[in-house]
Amino acid sequence: MAVKAPARGSPSGRVRTTALVASGEVAPSAARNAPSTRVRLSARPGRRWPRRDRRRAGHVGVPGRPVRDDTGGDRHRRRASTAPGPDRPRPCAAAPGAGRRLPGARSWGRSARGGSRPRPGLEWGAVDGTVRCGVTVDLLVSTAWLAAHLRDPDLRVVDARWYLPTLGRDARAEYRAAHVPGAVFFDIDEICDRASPLPHMLPDPETFARAVGRLGIGDGDRVVIYGQRYLVASARVWWTFRVFGHDRVAVLDGGFPAWRAEGRPVEAGEPTPPPRRFTARFRPALVRDLGAMLDNLHARREQVVDARSTGRFAGTEPEPRPGLRGGHIPGSVNLPYERLFAEDGRLLDPEGLRAAFLRAGVDLAKPVVTTCGSGVTAAVLAFALARLGRPDVAVYDGSWTEWGGRADTPVEG
Repeated sequence: MAVKAPARGSPSGRVRTTALVASGEVAPSAARNAPSTRVRLSARPGRRWPRRDRRRAGHVGVPGRPVRDDTGGDRHRRRASTAPGPDRPRPCAAAPGAGRRLPGARSWGRSARGGSRPRPGLEWGAVDGTVRCGVTVDLLVSTAWLAAHLRDPDLRVVDARWYLPTLGRDARAEYRAAHVPGAVFFDIDEICDRASPLPHMLPDPETFARAVGRLGIGDGDRVVIYGQRYLVASARVWWTFRVFGHDRVAVLDGGFPAWRAEGRPVEAGEPTPPPRRFTARFRPALVRDLGAMLDNLHARREQVVDARSTGRFAGTEPEPRPGLRGGHIPGSVNLPYERLFAEDGRLLDPEGLRAAFLRAGVDLAKPVVTTCGSGVTAAVLAFALARLGRPDVAVYDGSWTEWGGRADTPVEG
């Protein structure tokens, strides 16, 4: 939803979920679990305005309930109108299950320790799963949605296919042979920290901004990412965009296999879009390093959830990368990422996701950090938790390649 700023000389305003319901721009069922969001409008600080000017500025509240104006005075009160009008459209329909708080899910707010968190935007790409005036606000898009919006001028499609080195497949060659029309290729082994001995570690913000800008992605663009089955490695690229401050990003459900299976159009070659300006703003709260994971062994502030297979977690299967010990981080729990998907490779619905995490022993009301072999499928777990209303989940970037490759880190198995 776009909030129109008032004209010069008009007061500031707060737009909260309750106000959105009152205005008819969000269905009540969709707003029930939406985070409180404040939109600051231009104003002269401290100035009081007559009631008629405040009403003209569009101050609204919950129908039938007195509301306090945003100028700091509580002597002027009025009741919000429930009648639709030019500035108060009728409610849009909510997405199936949108805005419903799942049992055990925690709201996304300021932590008890006083730390700040990213603020969800009232736009495409937020995390509350609602529909606002016909615009889907979600993290996951269908093949039908992408096909219908391919020509949107602000939409950028990213191919994030990637394979383990042991598979002997060339993701870039496959991209050049066939990809979604207009898609650019994001190579997680190139857009990374080249100085690190660990695979595809996060780059610094400047490197990420330059690389993404060269792909034709700018600050105001919506981004849809696709990969292979089970969101590999589209969830990793989704997480990377969010780490660097870009929330208008979604993932294609079913990935490129679903697109091809439905007979949708593809093209060959490698497009060269004009470069755009991208500003990277690093969010350290979404990343964990070795030091933080070692500290957590004693503090146990965060639950550690491992996305690797049961055999690798237990140390009974060999690791695909040489030189790594078997086992897992002490105290961690195991949820193989494949269990989050249906047989056709599409992500389970929220109830199915919640059941999978609960069966693995994850408390959805407590902090979580995810890990895997090298930080790729850990992002799949983080994505699924974001679908459950937990976009604050961090990923251990080095994952088992770092932890299991050292001699001074404890291991269970």
